[in-house]
Amino acid sequence: MSTTLVPLPVVLPLLAAAVSVIANRHPRFQRALGTVVLMGVLAVSVGLLVGVQDGTVLVAHIGGWESDVGIVLAVDTLSALMLVVSALMLLVVFVYAVGSPATEDDAPFFHPLYLVLMAGVSASFVTADLFNLFVAFEVMLVASYVLITLGGSRAQVRHGMTYVVVSLLASTLFVTAIGLVYAVTGTVNLGRLAVVMQDVDPALRSALGLLLLVVFGVKAAIFPLFSWLPDSYPTAPAPVTAVFAGLLTKVGVYAIIRTQTLLFNDGVGSTLLLVIAGLTMTVGVLGAIAQDDVKRILSFHIVSQIGYMIFGLGLFTLAGIAGAVLYMLHHIVVKTTLFLVAGLLEQTAGTAQLRRLGGLLHLTPVVAVLFLLPALSLAGLPPFSGFVAKLSLVQAGFASGAWVIVGVSLGVSLLTLFSMTKIWNGVFWGQPDENPPAGDLAEAAARGLPRLMVGSTGVLVVVSLAFSVAAAPIHDLSQQAARELLDRTAYVQAVTGR
Repeated sequence: MSTTLVPLPVVLPLLAAAVSVIANRHPRFQRALGTVVLMGVLAVSVGLLVGVQDGTVLVAHIGGWESDVGIVLAVDTLSALMLVVSALMLLVVFVYAVGSPATEDDAPFFHPLYLVLMAGVSASFVTADLFNLFVAFEVMLVASYVLITLGGSRAQVRHGMTYVVVSLLASTLFVTAIGLVYAVTGTVNLGRLAVVMQDVDPALRSALGLLLLVVFGVKAAIFPLFSWLPDSYPTAPAPVTAVFAGLLTKVGVYAIIRTQTLLFNDGVGSTLLLVIAGLTMTVGVLGAIAQDDVKRILSFHIVSQIGYMIFGLGLFTLAGIAGAVLYMLHHIVVKTTLFLVAGLLEQTAGTAQLRRLGGLLHLTPVVAVLFLLPALSLAGLPPFSGFVAKLSLVQAGFASGAWVIVGVSLGVSLLTLFSMTKIWNGVFWGQPDENPPAGDLAEAAARGLPRLMVGSTGVLVVVSLAFSVAAAPIHDLSQQAARELLDRTAYVQAVTGR
């Protein structure tokens, strides 16, 4: 397959964003342009996934420069999987946003920023050196700084500032880490680093690995670096929150998996990763149980579910890493869907607070079904995708003798089911304890919901169900990605050209 496809997931949305800025007075054109470009990126991503089926690593040297001095983009199975799932999520959420009144007033700004965000996400998955990973993160974050405060409410700006400050501190630490890595090894190319890092003093290598884990851990919201997330995400418009919840933390997880397996693959930090995973799962789910707002409950569950991905990585086995990849793909779909449902609740009743909701099962049964299916999947009940993903991790844990972390993961699953039941009881059963701000919920429900919002949410529910049906081939792809991560030879040779 031609490597000309490799840069397109980054280049296409950047060019479209520039055109969208110029056409800021023509929202219909912006919507059409965004939809076409996002569909194009999805098609390209699928093409790239097909191109790496045989284990090939597709590499593009931008400008024809050699890998040691130029920009190198590389796509292997893990990168391609992440590109496909992220492109699908961004496309569906974009359609949801087009139908959402929450982004209608800010449409001239939303559309180009959304495309820039996509470029940053795609670049994070395909870049093959640390410095360009930093650049990709910054492109993504610059767009997110504005998107998270769209609407300009006091709460959005206040909590958005927390997100901005934490992200800037993490970026500063990232630049410092890159400088230290370059000072020690003389390169930031991931392929070259995989080779020369083995000659670095073990203590120094462990210190660099820990530093990068902290950098990416902030972005992934692992324990104890997660406190910024539950306050920042719930205040943003529903489409923005859905993208952030589904994708941005997974970019951090992707970076952790990529660097830990490629540069620090001796398994020295596996015990630390398993401890972090257990604490992340536990603290996240306990925080969710203590909340009284749907979006805050779901935000804490982002933290909790990240722990499962780190759990798989911490095993440093083929089955464990394959389980982590599978879980990450499942979580992107399910968590995005749940936040879109939360947006439907706010559109219906004007609030997501449990005490001000109730009885919506009879008023909006469609929304109830759209919530129930991904909620059961998040809790890990069979036959949904969450059960398949958690089962793969539990089996990998048992095979590695990691009994404690397996027990923690199973206990957290039960608590997750409890918190999902809490949302179901508070929102869809019973009656509100306080009068909802929109007045009579029956009148609010009678007004109906925008078809694009309901339809796009329904599409993601179908995708999550299809994930269960196609669990075997998706698990095979996850195993292929894990094999490539553990056997770095093909990636190193492709990226370095040696």
